[in-house]
Amino acid sequence: MLIEAEQGQTLAEIVSGPAEHLPGQMEQELPSILRHAGSEDIHRGEANEQMAREAQEFCRQCIRDRDLDMKLVDVEVFFDRSKLIFYFTAPSRIDFRDLVKDLVREYRARIELRQIGVRHETQMVGAVGNCGMVCCCRRYLRKFAPVTIRMAKEQNLFLNPAKISGICGRLLCCLSYEQDNYDHFHRMCPRLGKKYQTDKGPMKVLRANMFRNSLSVLTENNEEVELSLDDWQALSPHRPEAPQGTQQKQPPKGPVGDSLLVVSATPDTLDSLDFMDEFRQDERDAQADESAAEPGERGAGAEAQAEPGKSRRKRRRKSQRPDHE
Repeated sequence: MLIEAEQGQTLAEIVSGPAEHLPGQMEQELPSILRHAGSEDIHRGEANEQMAREAQEFCRQCIRDRDLDMKLVDVEVFFDRSKLIFYFTAPSRIDFRDLVKDLVREYRARIELRQIGVRHETQMVGAVGNCGMVCCCRRYLRKFAPVTIRMAKEQNLFLNPAKISGICGRLLCCLSYEQDNYDHFHRMCPRLGKKYQTDKGPMKVLRANMFRNSLSVLTENNEEVELSLDDWQALSPHRPEAPQGTQQKQPPKGPVGDSLLVVSATPDTLDSLDFMDEFRQDERDAQADESAAEPGERGAGAEAQAEPGKSRRKRRRKSQRPDHE
């Protein structure tokens, strides 16, 4: 089928339906179907795939020739060949304006270089995860939920990077699947290792088991007893002493996303050498702030280094003056 997508017309294949509501469907409109793809459209789609493979090989050769610290992931060719998108990863922002010029001269179309993160790279390329199945991001995930090390701690997992990291090197996306259940359980649970006064005497909380919805407590007779959360709440637990002061919790830091860089160039703007300056405006502002703060400090330091003996002599003369003067 020929459908209308964000990047224009593109080929698609219907795999299921008709259905009014698909399981896990996001609240967004589905792309509209334009018409059935004919033999000419299919032939053009195959030619675009071949062109994408050739463009990928050509771009990698240009990267090697110019010794750029970047890794090309994939190339996307629009159905009408009006635009080519090159997806790449890089440890930092690099100056690749010469690379854009090479690509524009070669294909005489609109060229867009889009920097992506390692999660998106795995999503595009695909891989087999630690569980032995294809990565979730490749199969069905479209948006990445923030994953923190706190999730692994609350789920009582071994903090071994090889165990809790995915093939991309980041924390496993599946750590967030059951986090809502853990959050709800921990809100209902008392604090581990603390003593509580109950209707049956003082008890100390030892462990919590989310799967059994229970607690292990130590009574005043040094007996370990397992109680469900409902039984625990029925004992009216409360702390024997009120806390002296409440420590203000720091707000959780937001998820750190991958810094993205998108640069687009056309044959009309090929002679312009300043199309990347807007992406380096933040770097120039940071350098300007540093240079504005340095002159006073640098001047004071330079004066102290240039005349260290003079300042000491002045101090020495002042100290030798008699008191009556």
